[in-house]
Amino acid sequence: MYNMIEIVGVSSESFAKATESAVLSVAKHKEACWFEVVELRGGVRDGKIEFQVKVKIAVKAQE
Repeated sequence: MYNMIEIVGVSSESFAKATESAVLSVAKHKEACWFEVVELRGGVRDGKIEFQVKVKIAVKAQE
């Protein structure tokens, strides 16, 4: 059995780095099994591009 966590990762480098940031932040605390990128977007902060990725991450449920 798995729980789904939805999280937004951000990066000033790329969508891939934003995805990696989100997944690894969850994997530090829970047993992440797979992920799905559900939304890509971006913003501008202080004249620089910020990549944002909404990710659903499946984690093993506590028994």
